[in-house]
Amino acid sequence: MFLLFEEDGAFKTATILTDNDASLQIEMVSGKRAKIKAATVLLRFKEPTASALLDAAELLAESVETEFLWECASDGEFSFLDFARDYFGHEASTVEATAILLALHSAPVYFHRKGKGRFRKAPADILAAALAGLEKKRQQALAIERMVETLKAGQLPSEFTPLLRDLLYKPDRNRLETKALEAACADTGLSAAHLLAQCGAIRSTSDYHFQRFLNDYFPRGTDFPACETPVAGKGLPRAEVRAFSIDDAATTEIDDAFSVQALPGIGWRVGIHIAAPGLGILPGSPLDGIARERLSTVYMPGNKITMLPDAVVEQFTLSAGRTCPAVSLYLTVSPELEITGHESRLELVPVVANLRHHEIEPLFNEGTLATALPEFAFRDELKLLWQLACACEGRRGKPSAVQGINDYNFDIDGDIAEPAQCRVIISERKRGSPLDKLVSELMIVANSTWGGLLAENGIAAIYRAQTGGKVRMTTSPLPHDGLGVAQYAWSSSPLRRYVDLINQWQLIAHLTEQSPPFGAKSDALFAAMRDFDLTYAAYAEFQRGMERYWCLRWLQQEGISEIDATVRREAMVKLDRLPLLLRVPSLPELSPGSRVRLAVESMDELTLDLNCRYVDSLDAPADTPASDELEPVS
Repeated sequence: MFLLFEEDGAFKTATILTDNDASLQIEMVSGKRAKIKAATVLLRFKEPTASALLDAAELLAESVETEFLWECASDGEFSFLDFARDYFGHEASTVEATAILLALHSAPVYFHRKGKGRFRKAPADILAAALAGLEKKRQQALAIERMVETLKAGQLPSEFTPLLRDLLYKPDRNRLETKALEAACADTGLSAAHLLAQCGAIRSTSDYHFQRFLNDYFPRGTDFPACETPVAGKGLPRAEVRAFSIDDAATTEIDDAFSVQALPGIGWRVGIHIAAPGLGILPGSPLDGIARERLSTVYMPGNKITMLPDAVVEQFTLSAGRTCPAVSLYLTVSPELEITGHESRLELVPVVANLRHHEIEPLFNEGTLATALPEFAFRDELKLLWQLACACEGRRGKPSAVQGINDYNFDIDGDIAEPAQCRVIISERKRGSPLDKLVSELMIVANSTWGGLLAENGIAAIYRAQTGGKVRMTTSPLPHDGLGVAQYAWSSSPLRRYVDLINQWQLIAHLTEQSPPFGAKSDALFAAMRDFDLTYAAYAEFQRGMERYWCLRWLQQEGISEIDATVRREAMVKLDRLPLLLRVPSLPELSPGSRVRLAVESMDELTLDLNCRYVDSLDAPADTPASDELEPVS
């Protein structure tokens, strides 16, 4: 005797070994023995054999029309055995009954299961809705198949055009287009970005990276909403100084300038003048909302996204030939270059010059300082400020710049959205030049002095602290061990960083004897600090990524097949002439500072991957700095 039973949603046949009413011992077609409950048994039969029943029933079930079955079925609940008898017009054989069972079971849209071997036909309206849903799914499957084939042929489906941004950066897996893209990627072995690029959907590789960043941080675009440009400085006293700034050629947000006045019998009066947008941009104003949302200027080779609108930057930047509102820190400096006193003021500062690195450094550098400085504008002022910077650095006991680390400037000639048409020039300069030290040390003095002033007067501020080797933002005036100062509050770049603008508001309130905008336990202050820390790190990561991108473009432009490098640690190397750290798996065990030659094997502008292979070791070792990072002090 054989039986048909249901197990885990599937129909199976077996030979009965022992029948104990409530349970049975059976032997499966595979030879495996098992114990089953009698309640799972649907049919007991003598013929055909257990191994033949399902094959024969499936063959017969294929000839049964589901729609006709539904027409034949009554509205009530029924057993498959009774329905098989009605359908065939006679007492159904085991094969016929099983065929009807399989036909009913395989059509859940037409027949709803109501128990063991029992069914009920779907009501007409429910069936119509279900069939419409199936047809919709069928059409969707056909659409996906068509889009997949179009993508594999290197063409872009028309449905993709309005959705490209989402498909590239934030795909919705419920959309047919996303499902088609994923299927095509699986078939071709390409990533979504590579497949869409192959189909001509990406304007350029540089635009791909830029648009991804905008999608994450500027989803509404980079244009500023209409805002009134504030005017500030009315009623402020005019400083009797001749201030000058020191910046790169591309700098437009000029935050800081300097002045020097001789004090006969005392020494000098050194002025550090910081642009004062905090006098015109009020907390809670629309411009504050813009700066709060952006939090910082975003830098990248060949482009930048400013924190403030151009008109506002132009209003407050310390441009030559203008008298600008500023927060000034005046240092009284003795002939021995000791800082014997300081005073902070709000005032209008005449800016007489914007000195640029590329113009001054050939005249003012380690070589000319060691021999004799040539004649040039502000020569004596620069020399004094450099001597003061050296003295400040010595008193701190910390270098203002790690020696051996280089800065890199990227000059992109052409439209950066069309990188293939651009000429890339990457210039390298050693960090720690006299001009670097001069600016860095005076910014350290300003940020630490103003941080101390706010702390002494119990005014909340945002500080940059480093204790135990960890750098973090905090509202407590903790030491910055890396700089060797008791506290360090970013205050010197209010046109470019939101925390500097906040600290400037707090400082202005103190200098004008008003209540500061933010209290010591202000939720808004903590939220701004947290958001700035995360966003500033993300912006810096994007900048590094774009620098890496243009380095790859430079390697292609110059036709570089081999390049020298310096071993940093383990399998990490620093490429010559480029700000690129790279892991080279084929590198043998070499001590840090070892010089090697590498073969450039492959690069990918979409993933920013660069693969190099070790070729040879070079004789001359290089000085290796302890770190490739330096805490910014501007």
